[in-house]
Amino acid sequence: MSRLAITALTLSHFRSHKRARLDLDGRPVAIHGPNGAGKTNILEAVSMLSPGRGMRRAGAEDLSRRPEALGWKITASLTALGRAHEIETFSENAAPRQVRIDGKTAPQTALGRIARVLWLIPSMDRLWIEGAEGRRRFLDRATLSFEPTHAEAVLTYEKAMRERNRLLKDQVADAHWYRALESQMAEAGAVIQRNRTHAIDRLTEAQANAETAFPTADLTLTHPDPAPEAPDDPASLQAVFAMGRSRDMAAGRTLAGPHRADLDAIFAAKGVAARDCSTGEQKALLVSLILANGRALTEHFGAPPILLLDEVAAHLDAGRRAALYDEICALGAQAFLTGTGPELFTELGQRAQWLSVREDDQTSHIDPEETP
Repeated sequence: MSRLAITALTLSHFRSHKRARLDLDGRPVAIHGPNGAGKTNILEAVSMLSPGRGMRRAGAEDLSRRPEALGWKITASLTALGRAHEIETFSENAAPRQVRIDGKTAPQTALGRIARVLWLIPSMDRLWIEGAEGRRRFLDRATLSFEPTHAEAVLTYEKAMRERNRLLKDQVADAHWYRALESQMAEAGAVIQRNRTHAIDRLTEAQANAETAFPTADLTLTHPDPAPEAPDDPASLQAVFAMGRSRDMAAGRTLAGPHRADLDAIFAAKGVAARDCSTGEQKALLVSLILANGRALTEHFGAPPILLLDEVAAHLDAGRRAALYDEICALGAQAFLTGTGPELFTELGQRAQWLSVREDDQTSHIDPEETP
């Protein structure tokens, strides 16, 4: 099986890390240390090897180490599908972040063609009970992992929608301006819908074909009224936009379209909506979907993705923890896992590299460890 793995990672003035270098061998990486030591910052650095703002959705200026605020840089040596790549991403003086791949300047979207990075972080624990925005973002990250051009469709849609919203707020009545923008939104929106639907289909298939200790989720993409008759048809979307102009003008914003879609999940074994499940069941459903995404990507992309699992072990009992580690290793994924103590990773043993992180004088330090 082909591999996707980081073999070297260097952080410079990134968050709490002044200078750090990790030499990695492709195994899962167990990272432990006290709260506030800088463990999550390592995972965030890895997440910056994918398009977007990373797993914390932070602005470029917020990633720079304080108090210096000199800017930051992440360098990675990465092997993907038998090819070696050198990736640099950085920001100077709070400027938008830049990307270089193999020494050449590249758009962020190019990262999605080389690496696939998935993450599960504590802020996602409330995914099923909070607003639809977080669930759309979760689905779009999964969708992007299958189709890197999905980000371009989303950007095109959102840019046209912002311009339409500006017309609505200014009470502009000229239908000509709206038709042009709504045509762009409809074309991009139909692509977004198709991409999301395909992603859900792949996740559903990966769950159905898996032998896993984690529960299966039945997923549905829903649209609030007024919903287009065919969300993946540009003409249907454009008709909804046109019919909604007066209502949208009263609200000062666009009230229908793929930006209002929601991801519904049902705990399949119990027939219970995810939002009504226990906290532990909701977490298990999230873990299940991340693993399903990884299995589907192994088939679609040709290699398992890099997994970032922040404090995930602390919320699982020993049996589920062991099952998670077994599934990660069976998948062949390079996973970065964090926890406060080494006992959370005992079941991994020699199947993982071990790192401890400590903080000294507001600076994080990373120490490689032998397998306990």
